[in-house]
Amino acid sequence: MSRFDSNNDKKKHDKKGGAFRNRNIGKAKSSIKKEEAKKLSDPNTMRLNRYLANSGVCSRREADIYIAAGNVTVNGKPISEMGYKVQISDDVRFDGRRLNPIKKEYVLLNKPKDFVTTGRDDKGRRSATSLVAGASKSQLTAVDKLEKTTTGLMLFTNDTELSKRLARPKNGLRKIFHVTLTKDLRSADLKKIQEGVAVEENIVRVQDISFVDNAPKNQVGIEIYSSRNNIVKRLFKELGYEITMLDRVVYHTLTKKDLPRGHWRYLTEQEAINLAMIK
Repeated sequence: MSRFDSNNDKKKHDKKGGAFRNRNIGKAKSSIKKEEAKKLSDPNTMRLNRYLANSGVCSRREADIYIAAGNVTVNGKPISEMGYKVQISDDVRFDGRRLNPIKKEYVLLNKPKDFVTTGRDDKGRRSATSLVAGASKSQLTAVDKLEKTTTGLMLFTNDTELSKRLARPKNGLRKIFHVTLTKDLRSADLKKIQEGVAVEENIVRVQDISFVDNAPKNQVGIEIYSSRNNIVKRLFKELGYEITMLDRVVYHTLTKKDLPRGHWRYLTEQEAINLAMIK
């Protein structure tokens, strides 16, 4: 009887000990799962193949091949492990070239009047940047600026390399403005603009200028490539005219078609490719 009781006590002890061990194992597994889930949900952590794909190097499937072949390094160390996770801040290189995993985004805005185009405004004025705030989780900045009273097309992007290229004077992009003046434009002055007008001792060349069809003679369309600040207003001021409305209706190959005032849209893949071709 005592032996039976002793065995019975041992069984009870083993059951308690087993239950204790099982609880510990369960907690450990749960902890591991939570840690894995945390890594997966962390926006700053991603699989290496996705990092390569986001950087525009190749597809995820192709990335696995390059990783296995040893073409990829993370913080100077070759990585061939499938499923390897990296931080966005890591130094990831493909064949020696550093990669940027943040997806490039391009947003076109039809800017309304009385919105400033600086990123921040200490005077509390409405900003064009606020109109595209919901377009991306990335910080989008304007490729160029428009005056507060000027309306029309503005391009926003997180592609800093493209922004720098477009800002170069030699890459003056095609822009078409609809201009409304306080008085009719004289034909003689229209001809002067066609031939070139000096603004601050530099000749301003326009690609084209003409009166707007079926509109008063104080409305003209002007096509220009100059990247000089407020050059259209300064051009007309040189000839004694004031502008009451200035609307940018074409920017490079982008138009206001199906884009109401105050609204924005993403560029199509082809539109982004067209911009990327500018060197």
